[in-house]
Amino acid sequence: MDFPELAARTRRFSHGAPRAVSVAEDGSRVIFLRSAGPEDPADALWLLDVATGEERLVADPATLLGADGDVRALSAGERALRERLRLTAEGIGSYALDAAGRVAVFALAGRLFRADLVHGDVVEVEAVGPVLDPRPDPTGQRLAYVTDAAEGVRRGELRVIEADGTDTLLAGEDAGVSWGLAEHIAAEEFGRYRGYWWAPDGRMVLAARVDESRLERWHLHDPAEPGSAPTAVAYPRAGGPNAEVSLHLLDLDDGWVDVHWDRETYPYLTGVSWGEGSPLITVLRRSQQHGLVLAVDPRTGETQVHAELADPRWVEPIAGTPAHLPDGRVLVGGELAHDGYDARCLFADGTLLTPPSLYVRRVVGRLPAKSGPADLLVEASDGEPSERHLFRVRTTIGGGVDARRITTDSGWHTAAVGGDVLVIGTASLDHAGVRWTVSRAGQQVAELLSLAATPPYSPLPLLERVTDRRLPAAVLYPDNHVTGRRLPVLLDVYGGPGHQEVVAARAAWLERQWWADAGFAVVTIDNRGTPGVAPSFEKAIHRRVADVILTDQVDALTALAGKHPDLDLSRVGVRGWSFGGWLAGLAVLRHPELFKCGIAGAPVTDWALYDTAYTERYLGMPEDGMDVYAHHSLIELAAEPVTSRDQARPLLLVHGLADDNVVAAHTLRLSAALLSTGRPHAVLPLTGATHMAANGTAERLLPLELDFLRTHLL
Repeated sequence: MDFPELAARTRRFSHGAPRAVSVAEDGSRVIFLRSAGPEDPADALWLLDVATGEERLVADPATLLGADGDVRALSAGERALRERLRLTAEGIGSYALDAAGRVAVFALAGRLFRADLVHGDVVEVEAVGPVLDPRPDPTGQRLAYVTDAAEGVRRGELRVIEADGTDTLLAGEDAGVSWGLAEHIAAEEFGRYRGYWWAPDGRMVLAARVDESRLERWHLHDPAEPGSAPTAVAYPRAGGPNAEVSLHLLDLDDGWVDVHWDRETYPYLTGVSWGEGSPLITVLRRSQQHGLVLAVDPRTGETQVHAELADPRWVEPIAGTPAHLPDGRVLVGGELAHDGYDARCLFADGTLLTPPSLYVRRVVGRLPAKSGPADLLVEASDGEPSERHLFRVRTTIGGGVDARRITTDSGWHTAAVGGDVLVIGTASLDHAGVRWTVSRAGQQVAELLSLAATPPYSPLPLLERVTDRRLPAAVLYPDNHVTGRRLPVLLDVYGGPGHQEVVAARAAWLERQWWADAGFAVVTIDNRGTPGVAPSFEKAIHRRVADVILTDQVDALTALAGKHPDLDLSRVGVRGWSFGGWLAGLAVLRHPELFKCGIAGAPVTDWALYDTAYTERYLGMPEDGMDVYAHHSLIELAAEPVTSRDQARPLLLVHGLADDNVVAAHTLRLSAALLSTGRPHAVLPLTGATHMAANGTAERLLPLELDFLRTHLL
């Protein structure tokens, strides 16, 4: 079986691997999702008993649904949520736990299930309609969920089920208003995927009300299904209105309190947490250059400012913050940008907790300390952006800055913690997949079993830093490469904010090794604007995204060719998806002398046609700079007259017709502009495909892309 087909069947070698790992509060059990084998797409719920080291199947989707059930069945709302999460798994997509980790609830084919993790019982709980985002209250006695639309059922009703099965409507409205769900912008651009939060005692819910009535309605339709009606989506287009989001405290005894903050000035609700103490929320201005961390009084709904977040470019909150520390201080993520410092750090009531050398990525949780308050478990990078490590950070008042690295092996590490049990997931260039080890009190007691297929390659990319900007870059040669044989170059790009490609994890290089073995030197570069190096590195792209990013890609490629003489820069192709698709198109249109052809998958071709928060964060408001938007438009570039054949390099445009994030109009409008000026290109429409091009679509595209590149480079 060739690599593209094998990658399609195994979901890029992730079927059968543990994911969504969490730990019970007392450390007694580790809960995770995993399918039954390397080609089984349906994830089941599992747990590992830490005392015995034994794994136990808790909930199998096929068994729960029975012979007539379909583990692939998703309601429209669940499909949209998984699209925002970039989750392609079937079966149980996610689960939620009570505070002690004794009860898990999940949705499956729109139905609601409750699992007793102590005794092993799994029962279906009757609900009034298709279920979205079910969650137990912290005591494990009640369940809450949000309804998806169905016959006789409104979308966006927030409901609570009592221990006796009584199902009560907590909040719900008509006319484009939903309760308990994250709006598109929150989920797609701020990483907030939920819209309600239980009080610690389970007697109250903090819920978001989302009014999308002001938004434009865009209509998506797959021409391959002429008998189906178009799907209307409320899309927050750059420069246009956003959904109106408010917060409300809903008492289970019918009490209701509005949460008060200046929503006109701070319309974006980017983060909410409710653990110990009062709820904490983060709100941002529309420009995202100023924000507030607010504590909410659950009795009155009044808010108190705990911290201000400010940056003349944009504010970038740290995942896992804000949060209360055990001593009552508020943990906030921010940036240190004075006295020569350039770091992403953690602060407790304004006191610095992490050293300026660390680039903090996420706060995982708390680790018990030998004495005094619990330490923080943090994911961060320390000088090497291709690696992510785990650090123990002290929180003792007056204890100074103290962050000790826990992980020793090179690689990309993540974690979950509960009590004195620490579960570490490690990806590395030295082995396939992610290895999950379970340790109690510092001693390894188990390892989560992986049933994933073994990839056919063991790629060894050459990772380095190039140019005076020290841009992270990598070169990958064919397995049988002989030094001195010059190779055409494939620049495989993403380049966009919030995502790195040059990482010390084998999974990132498997497909690229296939490309290399097809006869290319594969080059990947993380330009300025990508995370992991420093805030100034990330934010250098503000309002000049195209110029900075493309300059970095070209300069780094040239620098690599100086160090790797087998790179033939007279034969360079570029490919990318989403932001990378835009960048591939930009490279071919702006630098046809270097890039001889390009593959642009799901590209944003006109930033005025993309969403508010992402676009305005980097380019500003359209009304303040239409020239900036025009400068970044592929359509404007494509419409420029062609004066010689060398100015018109071939492009292959690929787009899913069911894409609700970067809609297919982007590619269709670019094609029209290319056609108007006689620029060679082809369009490959993907019927039924969303932005993820899931279910093997992306992998089965690879041979077609290879034929295109061989035609124009070999």
